[in-house]
Amino acid sequence: MTTDEVLSEFRAAGALLEGHFILTSGLRSPLYMQKMLVFCDPTRTERLCRALAAKAKARFGEIDLVVSPAVGGVIPGYETARALGAKAIFVEREEGKFRLRRGFAIPKGARVLMVEDIITTGLSSRECLEAIATEPGIILGAACLIDRSAGKADLGVPLVALASLDVPSYPADALPPELAAIPPVKPGSRGLQG
Repeated sequence: MTTDEVLSEFRAAGALLEGHFILTSGLRSPLYMQKMLVFCDPTRTERLCRALAAKAKARFGEIDLVVSPAVGGVIPGYETARALGAKAIFVEREEGKFRLRRGFAIPKGARVLMVEDIITTGLSSRECLEAIATEPGIILGAACLIDRSAGKADLGVPLVALASLDVPSYPADALPPELAAIPPVKPGSRGLQG
């Protein structure tokens, strides 16, 4: 899938929003990708994640286990794992840190791919990778549907993105006038407690 094809899927789902958004990272942006509008369509989600799985397998080879951060990464992680014929688990925040819960564990020697929905700064991905690194598996790298950083986010591992975009984002105290004139909306899930 090309970047244009991925964005067409988001547009068709009504998931490309314009306005003034507070991103999970705390940065502000005139563009938000409401991926849950994509993920509520199983056929569309399967199509995107099958393409991501093919790209990840081409880069990393066989993958035994996909680990994703909750909440946003659970659905694409599961669907990507399904396309890979791998198992899928996820990390959740406990006392502010990502941890494996619910009896999840990573077996020794398991070839692990971290799958995320959308990456902006890479903070959630790095936190997820830190949790994975406490287990005895082998971290191959990371994969995401959309990399909003256009390759600038450093995860500390190789990253495969289905689409890569250079979407502007700004600190709250450095907004361009046209963005500052619009009331901000915070649609992300970082503040959810689990």
